[in-house]
Amino acid sequence: MNLMSRLPQGARLIVLLCLGGLLAAPAAWAQQDAVITPNFRDADIREIVEAVGEVTGRSFILDPRVNAKVTVLSSTPMSAEAFYETFLSILQVHGYVAVTSGSLIKIVPDATARQYAGPIGGGQAAGGDDIVTQVIPLQNVGAAQLVPILRPLIPQYGHLAAHPGSNMLIISDRAANVTRMITIIRRIDQSSDEDVEVVRLEHASAAEIVRIMTALAAQPRADGAASSTSLVADPRTNSVLIGGDKSERLRLRALIAHLDTPLEDGGDTQVRYLRYADSEELATKLQQHFSAQVQQGTGAAAGAATTGQSQNSVSVWADTQTNALVITAPPKLMRSIMLIIDKLDIRREQVLVEAIIVEVIADKVAELGVTWAVEAASSNTPIGVTNFPDFGPGVVQIGGAVGSGGQVDPTGLIGEGITLGIGRISDTGVSFAAIARALQGDANTNIISTPSIVTTDNEEATLNVGQEVPFVTGSYSNTGNAGGAVNPFQTIQREQLGVKLAITPQINEGDSMLLQISQEISSIAQSAEGAVDLITNQRTIDTTVIVDDGEILVLGGLIEDVLRESDQRVPVLGSIPILGALFRSRSTDKVKTNLLVFIRPKILRDAEQAAIETNAKYNYIREVLAGKDGESIQLMRGEDRFALPPFEEASGVKVGEMPVAEENKDDDDSQDE
Repeated sequence: MNLMSRLPQGARLIVLLCLGGLLAAPAAWAQQDAVITPNFRDADIREIVEAVGEVTGRSFILDPRVNAKVTVLSSTPMSAEAFYETFLSILQVHGYVAVTSGSLIKIVPDATARQYAGPIGGGQAAGGDDIVTQVIPLQNVGAAQLVPILRPLIPQYGHLAAHPGSNMLIISDRAANVTRMITIIRRIDQSSDEDVEVVRLEHASAAEIVRIMTALAAQPRADGAASSTSLVADPRTNSVLIGGDKSERLRLRALIAHLDTPLEDGGDTQVRYLRYADSEELATKLQQHFSAQVQQGTGAAAGAATTGQSQNSVSVWADTQTNALVITAPPKLMRSIMLIIDKLDIRREQVLVEAIIVEVIADKVAELGVTWAVEAASSNTPIGVTNFPDFGPGVVQIGGAVGSGGQVDPTGLIGEGITLGIGRISDTGVSFAAIARALQGDANTNIISTPSIVTTDNEEATLNVGQEVPFVTGSYSNTGNAGGAVNPFQTIQREQLGVKLAITPQINEGDSMLLQISQEISSIAQSAEGAVDLITNQRTIDTTVIVDDGEILVLGGLIEDVLRESDQRVPVLGSIPILGALFRSRSTDKVKTNLLVFIRPKILRDAEQAAIETNAKYNYIREVLAGKDGESIQLMRGEDRFALPPFEEASGVKVGEMPVAEENKDDDDSQDE
């Protein structure tokens, strides 16, 4: 052991190999199966080169500049090849490199390693730390573009160059780093997914689009590289051919879709078909609005006004047969017009309005009176007579009519109720006559009207139910005209009496409605004393109310009590009990009127709700005509009342299975999907 300690470290390694019996074996076997556990402390690098040569059988040439103290500590046995890899790592740590030249290995400083010939390709390298030179061809990326990217990954002693003509990279470095660089380059040198797409245009010109997009693509990129996209126009099919990277093609397609609109390059005249709005009415409003905007140079038409366009730059006219608008305007104004039409041309909701009119009138009348006259035959003058104005035709009126000698109409001299007369006419004695009349009447009137009407939101609707009654407004007679050339005549004016309902609903947000209502109820009244013609009763309500959907609201009414009492008598005599009835006349008239008007609106938001309400009204009339069992009712012998068919049979549509409106059908299908 003392002898071993005196030997150099390299000599001790050789001795250990000899003691292991390796020297007795053939040289090839020793190099392949040798197991070494190297441990060096501040050993000269030349001694390590000598030990590696002994173990691996390689020959080394050392540059004079190779000089270093090496420390290697290992506790794990390794093979000869592993020992050589460790040796190459030692050289790398100390700034040296092993360059293979035929059967010799040159150990030189790594700063000059690229000047020596080395193996071409990493497959010929003995280890990962060998210096190799690799030529890498590129397929999709320019070689010159990769040099600035890969340069920081190459050490100072390495070499990286590009050959643009053949699009190749030349890398000289240790084999491990060259392998890493090849992996990076292969990931970068990928196909750009270039393809050619055909974009067919509907409104824009393909040549104009290519001109605009080419000018956009000519802008320099951020990385300084030239644009790889290409654009070609096909005038025959009005299409644009796009070639280049997938992401660039996607960006260009988005820009082309934005430019391919009828407002920008599709002309200044558009035809817009309306679904709900009236084309003639809407055309007038649009023409007035935008013509004023262009004239003033404000609002949406400011751009058109500043370019010198006149008021005639906007033209909107209606085609009533197709309910369409023909619009001529610049693109900016055209966009504003179309947005306004989209907001106005919508389906509006409908409102069913039901009015309930209740009128109850109670009229009670009571009359009782006596008129008489006494006349002496000798003097031919009345002794006593009674006459009351409210009594009606009495003894005086009847006697006067008889004494005139003319024809007497008894219907005009006999009042209402019961009339009793008694008397005696004598040429020699006393003549007397007495008439008594009594009346008691009760009249009750109960009228309930339920007019209903359906109208669109913000549209006025009117309902008139009644009769036209003639009224005499003037007359002419030829009495006293000797010639008699002018015929007598009367002028008559007809007035409508009945129920009139005018309503304008406005649906607010939610379920409330603003209703402008005009309600009129008129009828013919009983003739009053002193009236020369018919008397009409008229009740009118004009109001604006807010009602919730389906709720009932009272609009107004009249509750009236009228009491008329008349007591006419002869003073003193009329107050005598029992006998006083012969000297007085009494009448009482009491009228009580109750009139109320109610309103109930209901919003019909879709066709199904309208069908439900129609079904209810239809079935009500059907029950009135044919009974609740649906069978016809016999009114007269051999004659049946007309019976309506069921609503489903008459309309052909079952309630609850209404067809979906065209404008909502697509939305429902998309929701189902």
